[in-house]
Amino acid sequence: MQGKVILVTGGAKRVGAAICRRLHAAGAELAVHYHSSAQEALALQDELNKLRPKSAAIFQADLLDMNALPKLVHKVIKNFGQLDALVNNASSFYATPLAEVNEQQWHDLLGTNLRAPLFLAQTAAAELRRRHGCIVNIADIHAERPMHGHLLYSVAKAGLAALTRALAQEMAPQVRVNAVAPGVIVWPENASWMDEEQRRKIVAHTLLKREGEPDDIARTVAFLIQDAPYVTGQIIAVDGGRSINI
Repeated sequence: MQGKVILVTGGAKRVGAAICRRLHAAGAELAVHYHSSAQEALALQDELNKLRPKSAAIFQADLLDMNALPKLVHKVIKNFGQLDALVNNASSFYATPLAEVNEQQWHDLLGTNLRAPLFLAQTAAAELRRRHGCIVNIADIHAERPMHGHLLYSVAKAGLAALTRALAQEMAPQVRVNAVAPGVIVWPENASWMDEEQRRKIVAHTLLKREGEPDDIARTVAFLIQDAPYVTGQIIAVDGGRSINI
């Protein structure tokens, strides 16, 4: 990945940070997007630049702001001189039972999980075509099997899965577009509604009987960018087999 510039949205912490570290270790230069995690973003930038000077830069943007999306892409290209890959990792996640769904939740969950990936891809399309680059979306196994009580999140990720396949058609042959669908990797930060027994039951439904690691996702993203030149329009489940055993 030497000489490649990759933009990772929501890259400051958790799975996003693991993706950044994995791609950086493979030789890529990283544009790390963050919204409110400034402290984590600065720490990651310092960490990566100590390993390889000027190989990482951070970019703040609210992905719900339509005007911020093209600005983000243009700032990355201006800083690095190119863009070779876009990883749409940023995501909002929380419960939205049908009786409680409101317009603000729709705006937030559909905005981060579906609208932002679409319009970031639109803005980056010309540069990615020029560079024969690629896009990797972070979907979810619940795009296929909705999560009870998480109506809007499930709808948004189903839309992202459809977007992945549609973009693969629209952007071919120059740009490949794929997705990774995680299962149980890291528990949501705001999952106070999920007790230890619920977590145990979820893990029990994975065929491998264990949680995954953020680097399991990162390795798959790296594979799709670096080692899969004849793969496009595909969604790879990285879930320990849970999606076939729910």
